[in-house]
Amino acid sequence: QVQLVESGGGLVQPGGSLRLSCAASGSISSINAMGWYRQAPGKQRELVATITGGGSTNYADSVKGRFTISRDNAKNTVYLQMNSLKPEDTAVYYCNAVGLYRSSRISPFNSWGQGTQVTVSS
Repeated sequence: QVQLVESGGGLVQPGGSLRLSCAASGSISSINAMGWYRQAPGKQRELVATITGGGSTNYADSVKGRFTISRDNAKNTVYLQMNSLKPEDTAVYYCNAVGLYRSSRISPFNSWGQGTQVTVSS
């Protein structure tokens, strides 16, 4: 089907920046929406940002003005630029993609990456 591989997480001080990347691979016919979600210890997974194939974006209120999602359709890759990071941004960040893949026929997919840890701490 479709696999997602994330990269770019790590440890950063408050106020710092990180850039996450997520590349989709497989028998992709088309990708509709791509997005980033996060899950902190003891909390439910929550939406961070999403982007459609046409470039429309949606952000959680907690990250508006600090995070920017972007997408390279030719590379089937989505990015998350995170600036002015806060300790409360600490979480495992997951990439998600929704679209169509080719097998014996065209079928829908909804795939998740394995997650990348982002830790904001001094």
